[in-house]
Amino acid sequence: MSGLCGWFCRERAGAARPDVIATMAAAIGRFDGSAVRNTCANFGAVAAAAIGSGADVFQHDEQLVALWGRAHFADAELAELAQRDGLAHALAQGYARKRTGVFAALSGSFALAILDGRGREAVLAIDRMGTHPLCYRVAGDTLVFGSTLDAISAFPGIRQEVDRQAIFDYVYFHMVPAPGAIQAGVQRLLPGEYLSYRNGRAETGRYWEMRFVEDQQRSFPDLKQTFLSVLRQSVRDAAAHGTVGAFLSGGTDSSTIAGMLAEVAGEPARTYSIGFEAKGFDEMEYARIAARHFGTRHHEYYVTPDDVVKAIPAIAACFDQPFGNSSAVPTYYCAKLAKQDGVQTLLGGDGGDELFGGNTRYAKQYLYSLYSDLPSMLRKGLIEPIAFALPEIGIIGKAQRYMRNAMQPMPARYDNYNLLERLGAANVFTAGFLGSVDPQLPQALMARTYQQAHAQSLINRMLAFDLKYTLADNDLPKVTRACELAGLEVRYPMLDDALVAFSASLAPGLKLKGARLRYFFKQALRGFLPEQIIAKTKHGFGLPFGPWLQTHAPLRQIALDSLADLKKRDI
Repeated sequence: MSGLCGWFCRERAGAARPDVIATMAAAIGRFDGSAVRNTCANFGAVAAAAIGSGADVFQHDEQLVALWGRAHFADAELAELAQRDGLAHALAQGYARKRTGVFAALSGSFALAILDGRGREAVLAIDRMGTHPLCYRVAGDTLVFGSTLDAISAFPGIRQEVDRQAIFDYVYFHMVPAPGAIQAGVQRLLPGEYLSYRNGRAETGRYWEMRFVEDQQRSFPDLKQTFLSVLRQSVRDAAAHGTVGAFLSGGTDSSTIAGMLAEVAGEPARTYSIGFEAKGFDEMEYARIAARHFGTRHHEYYVTPDDVVKAIPAIAACFDQPFGNSSAVPTYYCAKLAKQDGVQTLLGGDGGDELFGGNTRYAKQYLYSLYSDLPSMLRKGLIEPIAFALPEIGIIGKAQRYMRNAMQPMPARYDNYNLLERLGAANVFTAGFLGSVDPQLPQALMARTYQQAHAQSLINRMLAFDLKYTLADNDLPKVTRACELAGLEVRYPMLDDALVAFSASLAPGLKLKGARLRYFFKQALRGFLPEQIIAKTKHGFGLPFGPWLQTHAPLRQIALDSLADLKKRDI
């Protein structure tokens, strides 16, 4: 993963501080050992680190520019300049001409910083899907930024205080959603967002938003041809540098990426899978089906409870704030397996569910909508008075529970199985802690995200919601950090800008056809994927943490020690 960091002082601070930027940069490259490039002036500094050629730094006159990631310009002139002189140089030229408008011409995965000493302005931005994070904090007259909180904390004089609201949000979501952060005073950029810091004020804006086109009519053969062409090119681009392999869980996304990798490379793909000796969790059978079908050079590893005990401290050190997705553990061991096999870059299938309608809750919400979309007069004037007058037993009870769930507005209905909501916050946190936070904030944030979606259909509104909360806030950090800890790079072909644009223009009924998930995606890949993969239910790299917690004493002790530490903090 590596990253980007630096600072900008609107009043010149005097001498340049290469020692400070070196200390900050050490925090972003310490896990994967990537080379760091940095430069500084008396008004600020930038540094970028990445495996291979994924970091570029440029300095000219009173301008400092850093870019971390793999990006390219749609603008032909800027693309040529980037090819000749580097991305950071081209970005500097583009910004001089178009200001923040240049970001719309930049595609790929990236985080960037432009510091203008003469104009006394700093600008930060991240890519459209949020694959490369960037945090920032205003400290006095200085903007401090970094891809990790650790880099920001390395800047002199930064006080580290835990944001209690972020702790509450973490327990609610099992991660801290952007733009919040566990460190008080720190904010994070949202996907497709930029920050402008000028005259002591930090203001954010959007250079890109997902906009769904819901009325486009195209024939299935035409759509299929376009889809396969765009998908093939996205995998080809992602596999262009270094020794490349692919995660293979046996699901539709990872199997598709593995098959496409073999096709574009013209040789057997290297694939990597994780299994568990736990009933109901091991999906290795499907990974083997895909591996045999595509003739991959397949590798497997079975994670044990002892592996989890060993990995938790290392993963906690790599993540710069609380993160509760336990599948980070098997993802790490999968990446480690690939690293030991000589792989430099892994391809992940993340994003397919959120682009093409693959999460099981989409089907459930469709079934609820069959009732909630009925005329209000019919529901409230006839059905509900009769149904709720009957005893809550048997099929009547099921119908009543269905109606109660369906009566909730979205996105509250979307999250009606939230564990914290079901347990009750007062049964989880101390009264003193609850008095210092806003327990309603998570629901308010979710409602805002859902309502801001540029879509009319239920499925596309859910997809827009999940692009933020499931993908950018959860799955991408999980995979990216796990790969960083293992010492390799990860790329996401499903999140290629052209593929994202294709999904945005796909008719809603082709994503969720009734209650059938991924309708178009699966139909378009028939004949390419094994039929067993297309027909299987969604699973993934889920860790059997619960069963192991009950039987494995060292793992249980870690959990108990963590709870005891929280209790000492009056949480």
